Amino acid sequence: MLTRSRRVLLEPLRLQCCRYLSTDQEPTPPRTLITGSLGQLGLTLAKEMRSRYGRERVVCTDIRKPPKIVLQSGPYRYANILNKSGLEEILVEHRIDQVVHFSALLSAIGEQNVTLALQVNIEGFHNIIDLCKIHELKLFCPSTIGAFGPETPKNPTPDLTLQRPKTIYGVSKVYMELLGEYYHHRYGLDFRSARFPGIISATTPGGGTTDYAVQIFYDAIETGHHECFLEPDTRLPMMYISDCIQSVVQMMECPAEELTQRTYNIAAFSFTPAEIVAEVQKYVPLTVEYKVDKTRQRIASTWPQVLEDKNARKDWGWDPQYTLEKMVPYMLQKVKTQLQSEQVIKDLF
Repeated sequence: MLTRSRRVLLEPLRLQCCRYLSTDQEPTPPRTLITGSLGQLGLTLAKEMRSRYGRERVVCTDIRKPPKIVLQSGPYRYANILNKSGLEEILVEHRIDQVVHFSALLSAIGEQNVTLALQVNIEGFHNIIDLCKIHELKLFCPSTIGAFGPETPKNPTPDLTLQRPKTIYGVSKVYMELLGEYYHHRYGLDFRSARFPGIISATTPGGGTTDYAVQIFYDAIETGHHECFLEPDTRLPMMYISDCIQSVVQMMECPAEELTQRTYNIAAFSFTPAEIVAEVQKYVPLTVEYKVDKTRQRIASTWPQVLEDKNARKDWGWDPQYTLEKMVPYMLQKVKTQLQSEQVIKDLF
């Protein structure tokens, strides 16, 4: 028990701490950890968040050796999401406030290795969400159009509807959505998710069913010929990466009381292979041959054609900026720059 003299001595310190914690002060930018950061989205999101919150406040993680430029751009740590204690060490050491969980095996790759997909997409996510509960962290984990199935209304597909996915990737994302919602209601975890359509960027495709919409730009510039693995009239929702990154930042910054649900559809535009071919042909010569991959076509045929995203627009102001027509010239220039950079590196060695 403190004596009166000790209480008098500690009072100035208490007042100083209260002033430091005053709600009148500017809020401290969050410390963010990104898993799977060397994939299609991670580094672009890290760049955006570092510009907003500070270079040292965004920690990238993955299981691969990063390029030198990644190490120079900000903190990077090796992190295997199946190693729970290793993850916890990074979260505590860097005093993380929020996690963006990108690590996952995508649709086509997951079908080739179901056991690994279960480990990465379900066991790995369980490690992440449990640590976020323990340390009271905000968690964003993207879902996907693959979380729907052939019985789902396709045009439009609402937020709340029948979900019967036919891939292990989709099954694992439905598990993620439901477990995140359960942890929110049971433990008060600030869990947030958005169902991404196919994301189009200059990053080399990584095993998804919508990858043709990226590969077509590489083929248009390098060879002028594209072999498409989907049928020409297969309509799917898509989004340019800049809009995707803004959706994550926007949703993470939205005050919790303004969210009316834990998982939202987000959409930008939908198109078929034939439609994007016609748009690319406005800028560069391109021929196309349809060599349909049965596995990917079967997957794509079960997915939505158009996502209804009125709740995201209403609750947190979702407003994509890119249309198909606006995206195509941007992508052609981005891919051309990417290929030129790769050639410079090859020439050096």
